Amino acid sequence: MSAARSRTKSKSKAKAKATRRKKRPWWKPKGSARTQRWAFAVVLISLGGAAWAAHGAYERLLDYPSKALEGDTTPIELEVPRGASFPQVLELLVEHEVLASGDASAFKVYILHKGAARKTTAGPHVFRGDMTPEEILEELQRKQKVAEVRVTVPEGKNLLDVAQILADSGLATPDEFEAAMRDRALLDSLDISGETAEGYLFPDTYKFAAKATPEDVVTRMVKRHQQVFAGLARTHRDSIASLEKSLGWGPQEVVTLASIVEKETGAKHERPLIAGVFLNRMKFSSFKPKLLQTDPTIIYGCTVPAEKSAACQKFEGRIRRIHLDDKDNLYSTYANEGLPPGPISNPGKAALEAVLAPKKSRFLYFVARNDGTHEFSKSVAEHEKWVDLYQRKGQVGKPKKKKKP
Repeated sequence: MSAARSRTKSKSKAKAKATRRKKRPWWKPKGSARTQRWAFAVVLISLGGAAWAAHGAYERLLDYPSKALEGDTTPIELEVPRGASFPQVLELLVEHEVLASGDASAFKVYILHKGAARKTTAGPHVFRGDMTPEEILEELQRKQKVAEVRVTVPEGKNLLDVAQILADSGLATPDEFEAAMRDRALLDSLDISGETAEGYLFPDTYKFAAKATPEDVVTRMVKRHQQVFAGLARTHRDSIASLEKSLGWGPQEVVTLASIVEKETGAKHERPLIAGVFLNRMKFSSFKPKLLQTDPTIIYGCTVPAEKSAACQKFEGRIRRIHLDDKDNLYSTYANEGLPPGPISNPGKAALEAVLAPKKSRFLYFVARNDGTHEFSKSVAEHEKWVDLYQRKGQVGKPKKKKKP
């Protein structure tokens, strides 16, 4: 039994060994040696062809930027719109035959490789059909010479004056600018609650693009005002809070009074004092009625608003009794107490600051000395004395003191 068992065991081992010798390794292909060699050769040839093709493609890629396209030398003009995306620019190039449609993909890859998709400049460009991709990209990135118009808007001009000044620069007509200054949708977008942009067209020297629209211009001027006013509000926080507490005033009322101050005097040193006079009239309980009595408000109400009172329709440039008594002229500070409905001019920084930092005094009146300055008074009697001297007798400038003998 043990010998038989031993022979059986030996046969099993031999059979297992033979099975191990016959098993094909996983990596060894089936078939004859000749077939294997042919397959190997095909693989080598395929790999070689692919490598050669890849090398050729690489060489073409290296040559692509400097290789002229197949168009002609005729100049091709096109304009890239402001804010255009690169796909839109690429579409324009194909549409105007700067690029053949078959070259668009290669040019796109080239631009993306250069990281230049967002570096194209808006404006007019000139190309040729035989340019290289490098040259096309260079033209697309060329800095544009923007035609500009320089305009200076002085302080104290009303919106009709400003519209004419802007129109004189050739940007648009006075009517087009006035329409933009009264455009309700534009005013809402700029957070202006009044009927017009009056008071917010900041006086300054501007450079506008020659193609700027009236809306662009008005927006720029209003944003400049907002920038200046925000700076003054930060500097004069306490004054802003005081005006709100004592008079219930906000930014619009500050701008309105500043617009009156701007019209009342051209003497810079007088602005804070004149602002103080008007504020005294509003704050002093003894001063009644609260009439500011300033001529420029009557003139404004008779010239600028779209709708004018019956008396204002008879205004010919000179204030008469019917205008002084005209309550229907809502801008008149002779017939109506307090501030007018809105600004009467466009004040500069100094006038705005004069309202926020007025010169303290007890003055309630002032009259022109006929030399650009004013005489200030605390009482009606004193004021009437100066009115007689300067308005009735025509005195120019402050009277000289008589020398003692």
